[in-house]
Amino acid sequence: MDTYNFGKIKKILWIILIANLCVAMLKIMIGYIIKSTSLTADGFHSLTDGSSNIVSLIGIHFASKPVDADHPYGHSKFETLAGLFIAVMLFFLGLRIISSSVIKLLHPIVPTVNIASISVLLITLIINIYISKYEYNQGKRLNSILLVSDSLHTKSDISISIGVLFTLISIRLGAPPIIDSIASLTVSIFVMHAAYKIFTETSGILVDQAVVAPEEIKSIILSFPQVKNVHKIRSRGCNHSIYIDLHLLLEGHMSIESSHKLMHEIEEKLCFALQKSVQAHIHLEPFYEKSRSQNIS
Repeated sequence: MDTYNFGKIKKILWIILIANLCVAMLKIMIGYIIKSTSLTADGFHSLTDGSSNIVSLIGIHFASKPVDADHPYGHSKFETLAGLFIAVMLFFLGLRIISSSVIKLLHPIVPTVNIASISVLLITLIINIYISKYEYNQGKRLNSILLVSDSLHTKSDISISIGVLFTLISIRLGAPPIIDSIASLTVSIFVMHAAYKIFTETSGILVDQAVVAPEEIKSIILSFPQVKNVHKIRSRGCNHSIYIDLHLLLEGHMSIESSHKLMHEIEEKLCFALQKSVQAHIHLEPFYEKSRSQNIS
C-alpha cells in the first residue's frame, strides 16, 4: 500500500469518527432519558465504533511509516494490530452489556417510549447504513483491512439498532418490559460475533496464514513455457501486499541473465493476475530428466 492510500484511509477514518460519535452520543442520551437498557447498550456499541476509529487512526499512523533498519518489511502490520485491538475492545464491551442486561432482567424498569425516541433511532439507523456502505466500499477500493473490518462492525450495529427499534415499538404497543433486557442480550451476541469475525481476519495475517491457494499460484507460473515445474509454494500477507516464496525448476542451460528476467516477468504476472502488490522470493533449481518421474508438487 502506498502513502497516497494511507492518506485516503486517514481522511475516511476522521469522517466516520465524527459521524459515529454523534450517533453514539445521541443514542446514549435518549436511552438514559427513556430508561431503555437496549437503546443505551446500542449507544455504547456505537461509541465503540468511534473508539475503533481512534485506534485505527493510531494504527494507520504507524503503518504508514517507511521501511527502516528495524522493520525491513515495513510497518504495515500495525494496521492489522489495530484491528485485533478493536476485536478485544468489542469482546469486553459484549461482556459489559451481558452484565447490565442480567441486572435489568432481575430488576426490570419500564422504559418511556415515545415517538421522538423512535424517530431518533430511525435517523441514526439511516446514518449507520450510509456509514457502513461508504466505509466498506472505500475499504475494498483501498485494500484496507481496517476499513473493511470496521465496516463489518458498523453492519452489526445496524442489525442491533433494528432489534432495538423493534423492542421500543413492541413496548409502545404493550409488550412486557422484560423484552428490553432480552434485546440487550441480543445486542451482546452481535457484538461478540463482530469481535470474533474481526479477530479471525486479523489474527490470520499476524500468524502468516496462507492468502492464496498454492494451486492458483502454480497455474499462473506454469503458463510460462520456460518453467518446467514449481513447488514449495508459500504465501502470506494481507489484502494489499502479498509475499510469495517458491522453488522454480528451469532448464539447467538457462543463463543467469535469462533466469533473472524471467523471475521479474513472473512477479509482474502474479501482481496482474492476483490484482495485488506481490513480492516473490524465488529459489531456482535446475530441471533434469529424472525430475519428471519425481512428480514434484
